[in-house]
Amino acid sequence: MVETQRAWIERTFQKRECMQIIPSKDASRCGCGQLVSQHPSVPGGAPEEGGGAVMQLEAPAERWTPPKHTQSSGTDAYGLIEFQGGGHVNKAMYIRVSYDSKADSLLHLMVKDWELELPTLLISVHGGLQNFELPPKLKQVFGKGLIKAAVTTGAWIFTGGVSTGVIRHVGDALKDHSSKSRGKVCAIGIAPWGIIENKEDLIGRDVTRPYTTMSNPLSKLSVLNSSHSHFLLADNGTHGKYGAEVRLRRQLEKHIALQKINTRESHVSSMLK
Repeated sequence: MVETQRAWIERTFQKRECMQIIPSKDASRCGCGQLVSQHPSVPGGAPEEGGGAVMQLEAPAERWTPPKHTQSSGTDAYGLIEFQGGGHVNKAMYIRVSYDSKADSLLHLMVKDWELELPTLLISVHGGLQNFELPPKLKQVFGKGLIKAAVTTGAWIFTGGVSTGVIRHVGDALKDHSSKSRGKVCAIGIAPWGIIENKEDLIGRDVTRPYTTMSNPLSKLSVLNSSHSHFLLADNGTHGKYGAEVRLRRQLEKHIALQKINTRESHVSSMLK
């Protein structure tokens, strides 16, 4: 990646870190979800309280919120994931972004830096996070229908990006397709940074990072699904909590829907200027 692209990414996209311990209902945890005993110090550049330690309130006088109790700084995680295991190494572009990132900036990134073509159709898959089994015949019908719709229209598929619930079945359909065809479906996982297992392995700017999809059965975190081609990892400073991705995904879907399909080329060229 050229230096100007890196500079634009790090200037445009942010990460979020909690900078103040606000006790939650569970007194051992901050409102951000992190254990108080493991809570990091105030990130660099934040106002120092008590010699650089995170300021802690004695009583839960207020409710923890990302706008008030986190600080943003340039993203420190973007590049290429190499999924380990399973024989063939799948690769995916990824970036850690603040939950309130602008939709036009995200689309600019996807078209310019990830070199994706604007889709004529956006397939947004929503569903529960609880794991469930599908009867083989139904699973086959679901997978074939999804892939056919994506391939024949040049669609993007949006999912929650992790290997749980309905997303796992989408991943299986994508995996089955890639094993039989060279054509890659554009599947974009939009997941909360704070719920990702082994997210520390992804930290680095413009890097290639190996990532294992073996999940810890005792962990409440989730692994990324290796059949996706791209990941937007929404960060609101929380740990072990879903929700950071909701607003970002909704606004990005709305923004893409507003793009004029019949003038796609002019939209793409204007973004690249």
